[in-house]
Order: sequence, then C-alpha cells, then structure tokens
Amino acid sequence: MKNVIFCTMICLAMFGCKTHQKSNSGFTDNASTQVAPQPFGAAQVHVVIYKTAKDYRTNAPVILSDDKTQIISYPHPTDLFIGENLALPTQLNNGYLPDNRGIHKNVAFLKFTYGEYSKLKDVPTLQELQRNIIDKDPLRELWDCGKKTNYTDVEEQLNEWIDKNLLHEKCKRIR
Repeated sequence: MKNVIFCTMICLAMFGCKTHQKSNSGFTDNASTQVAPQPFGAAQVHVVIYKTAKDYRTNAPVILSDDKTQIISYPHPTDLFIGENLALPTQLNNGYLPDNRGIHKNVAFLKFTYGEYSKLKDVPTLQELQRNIIDKDPLRELWDCGKKTNYTDVEEQLNEWIDKNLLHEKCKRIR
C-alpha cells in the first residue's frame, strides 16, 4: 500500500495538473505558455526593481551583511556581463531600475563603474572593495514583482504599473 501511495505522489509531481489562473500579481499564470518547463524544484527567476537615492546605474554593486559592516558577496569582473554586454540596468519610468546583477536589500555601490570593474584582471581584495564603497544605504525602494516567466513584455508591464502607481498591488515590497 505504501508503494502505491508513493508512486501516486511521484506521478502527481511529474505530471501535476495546472489550471489557468490569474495570480495576485495581476498577470496570467498559464501552463500553455511557450516557456520551457523548469526541472522539478528549480528556482524561478523573479523580476526585481529598485530605486536609489542617487544615480548608481553604472556603478558596480556588492552585498553587505545585515549590519552593513562586511562585504558578503561581490562580483568577479567577468560577472558584470550578460552575454557580450555589460549588465547595466535599463531605465524604467520614474527612476526605477530592473535588477540585472543580484541587487539585494543590503546592496552597496562601489566607485568603480561596470566598465572599469569589468576590465580588472583580478578581483580586488575585500579591504580594497570596502574602501571603494560610495554608498552603504543607496536603496529607497526594492520590489519583487513575481516570476519573469509570467510576463510577456517585462519593461512595458512594469512601466505601466509604475505609471498607474500599482507597484504596491502588483509587487511585494522588500524595502
């Protein structure tokens, strides 16, 4: 009997049913979309947007500890690319930016631009990175706007939500 239940659970996990439903994010979640299926348990990429106190679009980011005293994550110079291009965020309406490099609630920005940092031969030491932080608290807003696969045109939909002041309804505020 246990084997039958176990096999049934495995089959449901592999061939699970999905209905056409509208999510609370305001976009349709439909199994018939032309998105490649994700492996069981695979992480889904979320759309994250943010707004900063100053213009740091070209500055390389690092992630700080919760108390903002230590760098806990930083990119390798080759990590600042998407394909052949620098992973600079595109400008959305009203000063919002989409996350292309793992922006986090504890992000800080370096004096190095993406271009300068990407040309470094080696990763700077933690001490050098720490000395080159220009803002330890740059974020004014940070929003998780759901799974990227739920969008047909990410930039267009986000700009519409921003223009209509709907981020608080369509996204989850992180900061």
